[in-house]
Amino acid sequence: MTAAQLTARRAGPLKGRVRAPGDKSISHRALILGALATGETTIEGLLEGEDVLRTAAAMAAFGAEVERLGGGRWRVRGLGGFAEPGDVIDCGNAGTGVRLILGAAAGFDLSVTFTGDESLRGRPMRRVLKPLGEMGATWTARSGERLPLTLRGGGLKHIAYRLPEPSAQVKSAVLLAGLHADGGAEVVEPEATRDHTERMLRAFGAQVEVADEGRERRIVVAGGQALVGTAVRAPGDPSSAAFPLVAALITPGSEVTVEGVLLNPLRIGLLETLREMGADLSVTNLREEGGEPVGDVTARHSRLRGVVVPPERAPSMIDEYPILGVAAAFAEGPTVMRGLAELRVKESDRIALMAAGLAACGVGVEEEPEGLTVIGTVRGAHGVAGGARVATHGDHRIAMSHLVLGLASEAPVAVDQPGMIATSFPGFVALMQGLGGEIEAAPLPEA
Repeated sequence: MTAAQLTARRAGPLKGRVRAPGDKSISHRALILGALATGETTIEGLLEGEDVLRTAAAMAAFGAEVERLGGGRWRVRGLGGFAEPGDVIDCGNAGTGVRLILGAAAGFDLSVTFTGDESLRGRPMRRVLKPLGEMGATWTARSGERLPLTLRGGGLKHIAYRLPEPSAQVKSAVLLAGLHADGGAEVVEPEATRDHTERMLRAFGAQVEVADEGRERRIVVAGGQALVGTAVRAPGDPSSAAFPLVAALITPGSEVTVEGVLLNPLRIGLLETLREMGADLSVTNLREEGGEPVGDVTARHSRLRGVVVPPERAPSMIDEYPILGVAAAFAEGPTVMRGLAELRVKESDRIALMAAGLAACGVGVEEEPEGLTVIGTVRGAHGVAGGARVATHGDHRIAMSHLVLGLASEAPVAVDQPGMIATSFPGFVALMQGLGGEIEAAPLPEA
């Protein structure tokens, strides 16, 4: 039977050592670059969530040989490019996947139709389609610039593109298209965003030039470069590690270590913010894996205080604002988060859903067009009343964030549509239960 909801309630302290699932951003890129490359690519630690599995299936549809070896180990044999698929590419809920694949496919003389689930079909694709169109790709869509849409690639020309707003997805799509454009591609970002594409392109043998110019960053990739298969290891996803770490910070007596977490400087905005809030966080066993910094992060229950999060930090923690909102609910004083326009067009309107969910659990919140202020409460020993059933609108991060809140609130917190959690964090419930968290499933009645 399928669970209709999950309910989290306060139990004892959380204790233990766990490993977060593989980083989703790196997992998508490893599959795509492996398919674009010539020869064999081996991947360890691949996130086997639904979003990444959709990308794996898409790469197979474009002609690559994609094989699951077990335990997060995968093998991809690419042919140096994409062939026209024989059917529609269904990306499910994978926003990162479809935007990166659009960029990669645009470089080849083919026609391909993309679709997704209801949530993905409602998300805008204009930010990616605009630069791809300037390079020479064309597309048709049933509804404006949303899925389902049919892309026609090939014959791309050079582009020098300044991102209107920070977006690693748009940057990556342009760079991937630039690999097969006459004259390559150049991207200027107003603020540096996660640089996994640049790092991984180099690992696959491409030449990528990166130059910081004040606060801006310029990335140049030459056209006509051939990628060569390589070995990739995906470290633990910091966005997923955030859930057990924040759970430990807000649950009295807790101490949790998440091993092998990606600590790329452009992905640790949440850790920086939590430290500013007074979080007891420590990093040990710092090392490098696959060109990325990795370490073991330990969180201990802490007395948190509200802070003003610098808006320019948003690109380094854009997916972590929902769980930051939970930490802020247990902090003394307001936590102000601004510069979050992108959260309105994620899997859901995350600003609105976090505001609604926190308010339903007794937390003071103030919603703004591009931001959120969490006032927190002083109710009871644990600070948050809880007791709500939160509507997630199928958003995995909204669901997991409120379940973490329920582990430390006075009354249980339930979330609907829990099946969506598997898009990014399969095994989330079992992991939290293994640490001592109490999360229970309520099944749908049998037909």
